[in-house]
Amino acid sequence: MSDSLDAIVVGAGVSGLTCARTLARAGLAVTVLERGDRPGGRVRTDVVEGFRLDRGFQVLPVSYPEARRELDYAALDLRRFARGAIVRVDGRFRRVADPRADLVRGLRSLVRGVLSPRDAPGLLRLARGGGAEVTIAEALRRAGLSERAREAFLAPFLRGITLDPRLSGSSAFLPFVLQAFAAGPAAVPARGMSEIPEQLAAALDVRTGARVTTVGPSAVTLAEGGTLTARAVVVASAGIVDEPVNGWHGVSCVSFAALRPPLPGPWLVLDGERSGPVNNLCVPSEVSAEYAPPGLALVSASVLGDDQPDLDAVRHQLRGWFGRQVDGWSHLHTHVIPQAVPVYSVGGELLRPPRLTPGLYACGDHRQHPSLNGALASGRRAAEAVLADLG
Repeated sequence: MSDSLDAIVVGAGVSGLTCARTLARAGLAVTVLERGDRPGGRVRTDVVEGFRLDRGFQVLPVSYPEARRELDYAALDLRRFARGAIVRVDGRFRRVADPRADLVRGLRSLVRGVLSPRDAPGLLRLARGGGAEVTIAEALRRAGLSERAREAFLAPFLRGITLDPRLSGSSAFLPFVLQAFAAGPAAVPARGMSEIPEQLAAALDVRTGARVTTVGPSAVTLAEGGTLTARAVVVASAGIVDEPVNGWHGVSCVSFAALRPPLPGPWLVLDGERSGPVNNLCVPSEVSAEYAPPGLALVSASVLGDDQPDLDAVRHQLRGWFGRQVDGWSHLHTHVIPQAVPVYSVGGELLRPPRLTPGLYACGDHRQHPSLNGALASGRRAAEAVLADLG
């Protein structure tokens, strides 16, 4: 096997699969080695009691350029979230709608006071970027936004994206995030986020249960013994040749089964009051009915941090939001994900070169920027470096 391989990719996450697929399309013989039982890495969907539980609040903004290049949206059967969000503030739920998608709801959003017309210039400044690189929290303060817009809407939204409770990450990430979500809705595949890596892995030689112990230029060693060689080795799994420079942000996803959705519609719900451990919530079965068995609803709540969340505190907060119906919800599972999103600190490198040494390469969203788009782009860049070197 090793004599016939052009490339070995270590890790079958989104980045590694994109790299392998790009190489295979160019005619190279590629094998992907994955220590887990299936491809996907951090993008994974588990089936529990007939419910489809994504590991963490993961969505695909349909405007992501690398996703549009690499993925077959029609085959994924994407189901879209509403444009905007529902914000819990002043003890009530208030809809913040995009007036470009829904003029009436958008105008009502302004009247109800979560955002105001005076916030528009500040939002544009944040989306355009420029200026000194500071923390995201400082950028929000400098933008001239109202306190309500900043604290009730933008801060919980950005915490849900970056998984950073203090918003201490780099403001250089803001234009990408805000432009992506302004350009189109977020979506999920009808049968869960794992459909994305499964689509990428189709027609690839992916070997699961393959634990790699050491890597070097053009060779890898397996835990069960033996060395595989190829013209190039690409490491697409953090912790083998490198880690995120500044570590990881963690998150927990608490999933409940309910008899009915607590809020109708495909909305993201943000805690604008910081009233408890839950930062954001959605009802995935309102986005795609296939996330839950017929006649039931799936409720997914995100708690920032890498500790096991206090389930009683989560229920207490949600009981304040939705009333006694929460007592009837059945706890399905809590996913605790310590390494959910790489930290992107002020002064950090946005692009790290994929070529480590001749014959050895690396990719992953910790080498581009922390997003699904970054993972896809980093995998493509690594493949392009391999192709350039192999001629």
